[in-house]
Amino acid sequence: MNLHPMHPAAWVADQLAADGWHIRELLAFTRASTLIQAHRPGQNDIVLKAGFGSNHVLAEIDPTARPAAYGFYWYAQMNETERALTRADFRHEAELTSAATGAEHVVPLLEQGSCERFDWYTMPHCNGGNFRAFMDTGKDTGHGLSILADVADGLSHLHQRGIIHRDVYQENILINQGRGLITDLGAARRTSTPRGPEHRGPEVHWPPEYLTAFHEATPAADVFSLAVLTYRYLCGDIPRLTTAERALITEPLGSAVTAALTGEPTSRPGMDVLRTALRTAADTYPH
Repeated sequence: MNLHPMHPAAWVADQLAADGWHIRELLAFTRASTLIQAHRPGQNDIVLKAGFGSNHVLAEIDPTARPAAYGFYWYAQMNETERALTRADFRHEAELTSAATGAEHVVPLLEQGSCERFDWYTMPHCNGGNFRAFMDTGKDTGHGLSILADVADGLSHLHQRGIIHRDVYQENILINQGRGLITDLGAARRTSTPRGPEHRGPEVHWPPEYLTAFHEATPAADVFSLAVLTYRYLCGDIPRLTTAERALITEPLGSAVTAALTGEPTSRPGMDVLRTALRTAADTYPH
């Protein structure tokens, strides 16, 4: 992998290389984290997620070189307290990912570790990309619904383990050998412990209760978000529940999606109802 030395992710790659990782490709670089395709000598490629992103990186650049770094990204410099909180959040994400490992249709944690300034964990490399790319490259409707049914299954397993995802959308669904897997527990919480701010939003895929009770969101939030994604996949639009668009969703899936999009969390069907409706709908299309 050839990164310009002033690219904000280059410092992360250098630290990992010093720890023995062979870096193949930078997959993503966000405000909070870095995803890299890498391997150890003699082993297969994995995806390594490092808890270090563009909001951290100024502190690791020599002060005389910092002005040049602004040519790559806009980012804010965190103080040490903010960096410590962000590191604690990443460790929480890794802990939940470890707790979810072994659940069907959930991307597992393979290994985790630390560098001096950040932590990391690794996951299998999923060869089919994410669901946004799947949607953008033309639709095999039955296959897409089957992927979403897999995700419903994965979310159901998370809920059984006391974990609520809270951020179900296209990029957090990966495809491996044609099957769907849910990933990225960065926003997740345990059902036993409120976590995060009370107020979040709005985002297209987030349920209305995030405006007042994000920190206590229930599994019904994941039901809503998956219903939003199903609607967008089949109708090509955010949920408006117009008669014309609603007609594009066959029964019984249409009724399950409509019910899952209700504003009151306790009135939504369970994830098992949505999963069964997705699987039934998938089976009506040829593969």
